[in-house]
Amino acid sequence: MAHQGKRYRADSENVERNAALPLSEAVAKVKAFKPAKFDQSIELCIHLGIDSKQADQLVRGSVSLPHGVGKAKRVVAFCPDDKVAEAKEAGAMEAGGEELVKKIEGGWMDFDVAVATPDMMRVISKLGRVLGPRGLMPSPKAGTVDKEVAKTVADYAAGKVEYRNDAGGNIHAVVGKQSFTAEKLVENAGHFIQTIEKQKPSAVKGQYIKKISMSGTMTPGVLVEL
Repeated sequence: MAHQGKRYRADSENVERNAALPLSEAVAKVKAFKPAKFDQSIELCIHLGIDSKQADQLVRGSVSLPHGVGKAKRVVAFCPDDKVAEAKEAGAMEAGGEELVKKIEGGWMDFDVAVATPDMMRVISKLGRVLGPRGLMPSPKAGTVDKEVAKTVADYAAGKVEYRNDAGGNIHAVVGKQSFTAEKLVENAGHFIQTIEKQKPSAVKGQYIKKISMSGTMTPGVLVEL
């Protein structure tokens, strides 16, 4: 069992177990938790009524939140030579084709997101075993493969959120920082929840969203009303 610090235990005493709160109240509760020595990320965990073993019930995509997530991401772009300059101007720390592939094959992994133009997928296919397990392989479903490489780079560099369900049918996503105003967190969280609602697979029967919890990096979770 993981060790729980004094701050966590004290915050837990102010959370009524199994009591779900309206989104605005849940945000207020999380923001009221004692702050840590760093600006904690605020995360949503959405438990879905899907069978994650069925390909037609997977939920995956990306979304730009109204107020960002409070953290810029390091983006690399796989693109033709004539798009390298615009990709870098948009915020890519590295951009290119074969040379970038070789750099990553050599062990360089100092980035958070990889995007690509469709015509580069053939070039980067050899990186599947390297990027795939880390969740970094560009994918059309995730929104990281697009002809408009500059826009894609800019969106992700600004903190565009990529999401996908895990084996337990849960989706985890950062929706801001504890220092954000309550209004910004409510708008970000509400926008993300609506996005997931719209992504309901047609094969899913019965209740789709079963539970939503909000928490900080080092805080207990607070249930959000469905």
